[in-house]
Amino acid sequence: MIEFKNVSLELEEQDAKVEIIKNMNLKLDENKIYVITGPNGGGKSSLCKLMMGIYKPTSGEINFEGEDISNISITERAKRKIGYAFQQPPHFKGMTVKELLELASKENKNKIDISELLADMGLCPKDYINREVNGSLSGGELKRIEIASVIARELRLAIFDEPEAGIDLWSFQRLVETFRNMHKKYKTTIVIISHQERIINIADEVIVLSDGKIQKTTSKEQIIKEIKEQAACDFCGTCEGRR
Repeated sequence: MIEFKNVSLELEEQDAKVEIIKNMNLKLDENKIYVITGPNGGGKSSLCKLMMGIYKPTSGEINFEGEDISNISITERAKRKIGYAFQQPPHFKGMTVKELLELASKENKNKIDISELLADMGLCPKDYINREVNGSLSGGELKRIEIASVIARELRLAIFDEPEAGIDLWSFQRLVETFRNMHKKYKTTIVIISHQERIINIADEVIVLSDGKIQKTTSKEQIIKEIKEQAACDFCGTCEGRR
């Protein structure tokens, strides 16, 4: 599906170049759910922005379905059915929710039921379908609408940066089910940045990223076990060597 070959990324920070992604090799298979987790500042969002074309690699090569996409634009990647839901979603002043979702699903073979999609996001269709996608909506509402717009596109590769942020518990459970359904119905490869156990629990594989490097690729069972062991260790405060 998508493969990184010796990919590095340098960004300008405070008048100095900082290596964010370090000589990374990574292969994601078709029709799987991947969760990327790890400490803050480890390069998770940067890795996903490389997939989308928001960042271009400083060195190395990114292949998508056998094609080198390292230097093609976000627009061209979108045409290849790659999509990205930001941690902080954008506003679309002058565009209604209905218009946004119709635009997102314009090139689909199958017709999207917009009301059903909004309901899956925990948004009452009659209250939101004609709302403008602007600052009148809360952060959580904008987040859910953006996720709906990504799902509406029936993507080959869908990337979600901490989709649970700003979403209430009930809507979060609906969101997890929506990811499952999206994966099953459209055979979409899904990449999710998250620390949430419920999201990790739907992963086929979990990628642990730290200091711009892949520390390991493991199973959901193993990573959940490690998280619980660490939480218990932190709680008891007796295992100084592991803290």
